Amino acid sequence: MRVLIQLRPSPDLVAAVADPSVPSMASDVADGLPGVVLDHSYAPVAVPRPMPASPGGDPLSLNQPLVFSMAPQDASVVVRGEIADDEVTSRVALLPAARRDVVAVYADPAIETTLTCGGDPAVGDWHDVERLLRVPDLTAEGLDGSGVPLAVIDTGINAAYVKSARGHDVTVDHERSWNPQSVSGTPGDFPVDHGTMCAFDALIAAPKASLVDVPVLLSRRQGGSTLDGLLSDAIAAYAHLREVLDAQPAESRALVVTNSWGSFSPRWDFPPGHPGNYSDNPAHPFNLIVGSLAEAGADILFAAGNCGTQCRDSRCAYPDRPIVGANSHPRALSIGGIDTTGTRVGYSSQGPGRLAARKPDVCAYTHFAGSGALGDGEPDSGTSAACPVAAGLVAAVRSRWPSTVLPPAQLRTLLRRTADDRSAVGYDHDYGYGVVDAAGIIAALRRRAAKAA
Repeated sequence: MRVLIQLRPSPDLVAAVADPSVPSMASDVADGLPGVVLDHSYAPVAVPRPMPASPGGDPLSLNQPLVFSMAPQDASVVVRGEIADDEVTSRVALLPAARRDVVAVYADPAIETTLTCGGDPAVGDWHDVERLLRVPDLTAEGLDGSGVPLAVIDTGINAAYVKSARGHDVTVDHERSWNPQSVSGTPGDFPVDHGTMCAFDALIAAPKASLVDVPVLLSRRQGGSTLDGLLSDAIAAYAHLREVLDAQPAESRALVVTNSWGSFSPRWDFPPGHPGNYSDNPAHPFNLIVGSLAEAGADILFAAGNCGTQCRDSRCAYPDRPIVGANSHPRALSIGGIDTTGTRVGYSSQGPGRLAARKPDVCAYTHFAGSGALGDGEPDSGTSAACPVAAGLVAAVRSRWPSTVLPPAQLRTLLRRTADDRSAVGYDHDYGYGVVDAAGIIAALRRRAAKAA
């Protein structure tokens, strides 16, 4: 079983791992772990420590104000390894006792794209989505994604294909893009696939955003043959994105991160209640690093998944509450799917979520004729398309409203309050707070600007 081992070595070692200019190896911090075969190709990643913003709070409750400390005396380090399947239970229990610096052992589940189980023809096309998102009105307000880095965590982007499909230039930020250790290739020049669809859909509302290509799902677990990656690579990617965010000047700080993937099966996870669990565990290193990136100023969006009761993806193995792990994170937006008529698509996962009950947050458009990246005549579909559509809208807002002026938590609240309610009055687990409403967002931003003037 693939696992993540969280350690708290000396502050000097933690500082070295956290410093991107200092090369570090797994053996530097975790050599000699009994029963663990370390993955030496995976560089250690520093993980911040969550602390309550007010005295007496619970540091493991993601639903309260937290601060995240990367100070060497607080932060920990994560490495990746493998434990024999027949020794998992005993080794996970014994490792913290055998090594005082071992904090915990966590699951490193496979993560997969959220393709749809569909088969139904497209409903409308991307120009309909452009109209529904009021893109001309957004552009008139100066909200077109200019200067905003938009990270697509997926299978890689083919920028030439996106440019051809859209008929407009596409900007890929090579300097800020990042590959897992096992993935070779040039940002913006990966084969046309799921990530290219996501990039196309994100640019509908934010045509001038700068794409940050992060092909995490091209990494392969040992023996893997399907299109999947490991959560540990996502942890490393988010550590890189924290560096991207921190390097920006405060007056223009913005980073939008779209994630059209998730964990579909508990088979690669420890069960809920186990300290190494991912799906329900706010203390898992990836859930911590997602929270810390959001608190630092990033807008993070996850697809709700395609495990809706009317049309479940064949891979869905959770018997209930399929919005798991970071896809249900309280500091991220969980995006469900509707078609261009405003009808919820049957595969869009329903809440409650596992880390936060009120998931999905909102719905965005999917199942439309768009990029064609998944095949001739195939719609851009699944919550995989809905998530980048919503991310593009967020990136458009960030053109003039950096995170230092409109913090991510306030922008999340704005999207929920302005959403067009499509079901019962108020929140429901099918549509969340409703459908993203660009007109409502523009009006709310105008009022905010007038109040600040």
